Amino acid sequence: MPPTSTPLKRAGLPEFTRIIADSDLDGLCAAAVLKAANPDAEVHFAHAALVRSGALDALVDRSTAMVDLPFHPECGWYLDHHQTNRPNKEEEEIFVRNGGTCHWEATPSAARLAYDVLSPYIDVSHLEEIMPVVDALDSGQITREEFIEDGPILQLARSLSLRESEHMHHVLTLLSQGSSLDEVLHDPKISPHIERARHERIAAQAVVEQHTEIIDRLAVCRMDEKGVRSNGYLVTAWAGDRADACCIIHGYADGSIETPNRPALSASFYANSFLENGQGRYDLSRLATAMDPTGGGHANACGCRIQEPGVDSNLETWLRMWRNRSEELAI
Repeated sequence: MPPTSTPLKRAGLPEFTRIIADSDLDGLCAAAVLKAANPDAEVHFAHAALVRSGALDALVDRSTAMVDLPFHPECGWYLDHHQTNRPNKEEEEIFVRNGGTCHWEATPSAARLAYDVLSPYIDVSHLEEIMPVVDALDSGQITREEFIEDGPILQLARSLSLRESEHMHHVLTLLSQGSSLDEVLHDPKISPHIERARHERIAAQAVVEQHTEIIDRLAVCRMDEKGVRSNGYLVTAWAGDRADACCIIHGYADGSIETPNRPALSASFYANSFLENGQGRYDLSRLATAMDPTGGGHANACGCRIQEPGVDSNLETWLRMWRNRSEELAI
């Protein structure tokens, strides 16, 4: 159990012994803020599909803080910023009545939310340098020039995944214990992962160039069965002003949400944030939730699992909705 007097208790914030966070840079930095408040807390990294499928139910109780993930009514402290994850008024009232604490804010990142909540009570000043980058990455504010330059922080962000659990936890430990950004980037255990991410981007770029088709200003990239992954920045940077958004298919037909090295088929949707006023044009989460009730995210960045009968059928539905976007998808 937490000590009798903790920064959380003194601040009137909920105490926790377990943290469950998303496995991207935003989730990791949010977890680092929380772990700085309770260094003894155990940390589990996950992704939205694992939460929504019930695969993590055994880990979630009132001593669990969940951040940057879908709402779970059995956790003790919920922190998030995704519109489709937000509990409705009735769900939140029941959650609070049963002892939960909910912090949902439309912040640029979940890490920013955790930082804003806890920084008045604990010293996380060493994270001030990385926080603007996390905000920009998660809210689509990275410029095309910054993306093409591919600096070490972007490479660090891409190096994080459930496939690299030991690496994730090492970065978490450094950030939660006060290491500067420069110390993290030049740590001898982290440098090889940053170099790996650089090479993986080259491989992903080749797939984007060979397997992306622009249909009615939607760039459809088929990364499924290719062994590579990418977020929307790589595809929209390649598409330039020819596309307003992109759809990326990832994973394997025989994959599973519980096998990070061979994930299930999924789709991610991203607005082209490199265009002037590129965000806020269409609510892409409508695509993500059209067939998968567990899909969701932001209006400009979201995802879902591929549903039966398969990718081609799903794409047909999304493209039909996209063609009618002036009526269906206007925010």
